[in-house]
Amino acid sequence: MRQIVIDELSPMERDNIDSYLKRNLRQGPVIGLYWLPLPADLLSPLQLEHRQCSPFHIGIEVERDKVRFEFLVRSTGNLHCPCTAYATPGQRQFIIDFIDRMLAEEQIRA
Repeated sequence: MRQIVIDELSPMERDNIDSYLKRNLRQGPVIGLYWLPLPADLLSPLQLEHRQCSPFHIGIEVERDKVRFEFLVRSTGNLHCPCTAYATPGQRQFIIDFIDRMLAEEQIRA
């Protein structure tokens, strides 16, 4: 899986990240999983064509001492559709910008 992992988090840093994600994103079906929705202007041509599969998002998983940001853009409506694909360069930049903003706001130094 292509992903960015921020590790070696202290318990306080992990709790701050978890709190930030709870305040800003929708929680997934299990504890510690969050969905970062992608804006429509960043969707690939195939994702735009597949409106029935939207919304599109990336998964974020908070673990004991790390947080993982997937680069797999997932469809909410259909997991086995070709519109579920790895992030485009623009989508990757959106994910990285989100991570940078979160770390800055929560003053995470890991």
